[in-house]
Amino acid sequence: MSWLSTMLRPRPGTPMDCRQVAQLLQHYLDGEVDADRARRIAAHLDDCRHCGLEAETYERIKAALAASQSPLPEDAVDRLREFGEELVRGDPTTP
Repeated sequence: MSWLSTMLRPRPGTPMDCRQVAQLLQHYLDGEVDADRARRIAAHLDDCRHCGLEAETYERIKAALAASQSPLPEDAVDRLREFGEELVRGDPTTP
């Protein structure tokens, strides 16, 4: 890890902003972040209506996919994750 990335990395326990949460939201919802980050993300989602609604939307999409009776394409989760990343970057791809 470079000294610059070490300096820019938030200290454990510090609040996260919307950009930081957006970058980690999918990983958080999939249970793929450490306990400190999960706690900080959860705190942000409780305080930020925009990010909370985004997390709720992702959760609903995942639940709908899980409840689907028809077989899902193998790349469905990858496409959903890419869509989320495009939203974070602000450049959703149009079909």
